[in-house]
Amino acid sequence: MAEIILVIGSNGQIGTELVTELRRIHNVNQVVACDIRRPDYDTKNAGPFEFVNVLDKENLKQIFTKYKPTQVYLLAALLSATGEQNPKLAWDLNMNGLLNVLDFAIDFGTKRVYWPSSIAVFGPNSPKQQTPQFCTMDPNTVYGISKLAGERWCEYYFQKYGLDVRSIRYPGLISWKAMPGGGTTDYAIHIFHEALKKGSYSSFLSAETELPMMYMDDAIRGTIELMDAPEDKINIRSSYNFGGVNFNPEDLASEIKKHIPDFKLNYTANDPRQKIADSWPKSIDDQVAKKDWNWQPKFDLEKLTYEMLRNLKKS
Repeated sequence: MAEIILVIGSNGQIGTELVTELRRIHNVNQVVACDIRRPDYDTKNAGPFEFVNVLDKENLKQIFTKYKPTQVYLLAALLSATGEQNPKLAWDLNMNGLLNVLDFAIDFGTKRVYWPSSIAVFGPNSPKQQTPQFCTMDPNTVYGISKLAGERWCEYYFQKYGLDVRSIRYPGLISWKAMPGGGTTDYAIHIFHEALKKGSYSSFLSAETELPMMYMDDAIRGTIELMDAPEDKINIRSSYNFGGVNFNPEDLASEIKKHIPDFKLNYTANDPRQKIADSWPKSIDDQVAKKDWNWQPKFDLEKLTYEMLRNLKKS
């Protein structure tokens, strides 16, 4: 019997590219895109699509009954900045959506579940440089709180029920294919669009705000590598630290100027996202992921910038 993979939250920044890559690897009809909204034309017609609301248990049960998935990627979430505007909804979606999927995965014999965490699980008292896998975690956003609680639930379901749940703490993700979904690191995508359109950009984060980032190609590849790794190699059942490249707005602007010499970077003051960014790590220690499943990023700042500008010019 063929494996069936559900990708729930398939219209988002990660889901859009994950579905495409999984369909490249597997038979197109084995990868079912699921979202609460209708996808764009290409995604919808490239393979099966289902409307799914992770908070509607009856709807979710129908999907599990219909497909009996062997793997589920649960990506539906409200991100950091968006979540602060509606904290109760963010908690409900991020937490109860996860619990619903974990319960149905057990009921229907799903072999493996993927759920993304984030560097938002760290907080003001977490080490800022080379933030380790295990340390103080005191998130001060509802997004971070829900991700930290979700990590504990994932580990609990593994220990209590033997469910093979896997997770990564994503840094800021940079992609040219889909617009960002309301995160604190969104400036690092908007800046490329504005550089090409206007030749200037006003950053909502300050010049010295260094954050861990990653090009989407690395994130998708790493996610699938984690899910494909042998079960006996997975030693972290909460979520793995996951590193790519670290930079601040000035670093990124300097790299963009190599391609667009007249590019100008300005700054806006008093944006609420600055406080969120100040509580997050500046760099991530991901040695455990490298040791357990051989994680290695391929995109540095120079390569990331080149690829973003090259692809946006074509799109």
